[in-house]
Parts: sequence; structure tokens; C-alpha cells
Amino acid sequence: MTATATAAGPETAARDYETKDSGSRRVTASGMQREVKTGQPRFDLLVPLQVPYQDQLLTRTAALVERGARKYDSRDWEQASTAAEMEEFRASAFRHFMQWMCGEDDEDHAAAVVFNLLAAESTRTVIARGDAGTPEAAR
Repeated sequence: MTATATAAGPETAARDYETKDSGSRRVTASGMQREVKTGQPRFDLLVPLQVPYQDQLLTRTAALVERGARKYDSRDWEQASTAAEMEEFRASAFRHFMQWMCGEDDEDHAAAVVFNLLAAESTRTVIARGDAGTPEAAR
């Protein structure tokens, strides 16, 4: 299947996707069939049901990233590609963890821990893959 040229941009080839099949099915009360969820990441369980949206750690981390995007640039942190930069993220994560453990509330230290862990692990992957500076390689 190929896309045609549009006002939005040049002609591009659509990616051929495969629909994976575990061979295991579950049938819902209405009769709909779905793959079993065993072994699949459960992102839905990262959001505690009793915590309001604005207090969710994921919401607070997203807000921290938004503030960082205004201060630096969107996705600026994704430029990190060296062991030294990864160590900066690790040190920052640990510092914010200690501030959170000690009850400091001058910043959202819990959200900063999450962000810095994300950035450190992402940088670790970039280094291991050897594809620094090429976001397309991750797609």
C-alpha cells in the first residue's frame, strides 16, 4: 500500500505492519474475541484509580517535562548520547530521590526522579545501539 502526495507532504510508502497472533483467545460477554493479555505490559496499571488526574505521578512527570521543554527545548534531553550524560541523569535521579526521601517539597522531586530515570535508561539504550542522534533508528 502506498500513500499519494498530498498538501501535507511528499509521497511516502506506508509501512507494512504484521498483526501478531498468539493463538490464544478470550471471548467477552458480547461474543467479541480478543488476544489474551498475559505477558503484555499493563500500562493501565500505572495509573492508581483513587488518585486524581492532577496528582498522578505520570501527570506530574509530564508537567515537569513540559516545563523543561519551555526552558530548554522539546525533547532536548533526547540528544544525550554519552556515558557522561547518562551519569548526569543518574546523579540527578539519585539527588532528587534523596530530596524526596528527606521530605523536601521545593520541587516535585518524585517527578524529577521518574524523568531522570527515563532519560538515563533512554541514553543507555542509545549508547548500546550506537545510534546516537538518529531518532529514526528507534522507530
